[in-house]
Amino acid sequence: MTTTYAALLRGINVGGNRKVPMAQLRTLLTGLGHTGVTTYLQSGNAVFTADHGDEETLAAEMSRAIEEHFGFAVDVLVRDHAYLKAVREACPFPAEELEGKQLHVTYFSVPVDAGRFAEIEPAGYLPEDFRLGDRALYLYAPDGLGRSKLAEQLAKRRLIKDVIATTRNWNTVVKLEQLTAA
Repeated sequence: MTTTYAALLRGINVGGNRKVPMAQLRTLLTGLGHTGVTTYLQSGNAVFTADHGDEETLAAEMSRAIEEHFGFAVDVLVRDHAYLKAVREACPFPAEELEGKQLHVTYFSVPVDAGRFAEIEPAGYLPEDFRLGDRALYLYAPDGLGRSKLAEQLAKRRLIKDVIATTRNWNTVVKLEQLTAA
């Protein structure tokens, strides 16, 4: 049985560093035996179909191949359509009323509990806000991610240690769900 997945690469093509051209990424994923490979934007989003493996195995395989080909390590998360749809549907914020740049999802490699973020006092960041979901964190940042003081706190290494975390704006969250729909 084949499954369509999205691969989320962390921290590539930002500020001229860790360059991974999307055409080369498509070729690399095709070389791993995946079909229907497409990319979305330049920020490390790929959609592909696989007839073997699970999300963790596929992510590890891609990460190894990227390091071998490009010469640097890249964290990769792989998620199927059902998960991406569930994340979109579980959004605790009124996504349909917001601009895509105001709402973000940070995808985690493993479940995280609220205790990890207990030191953050949400009231001090209002109107910004965040909520946890299934291996995901939803962030409402009305002035965008780049100006968000709350995002800065949530991304502190001590809070996300031992976890792969990568963030996408709401437009990308929705598009990846659409692209993985069978």
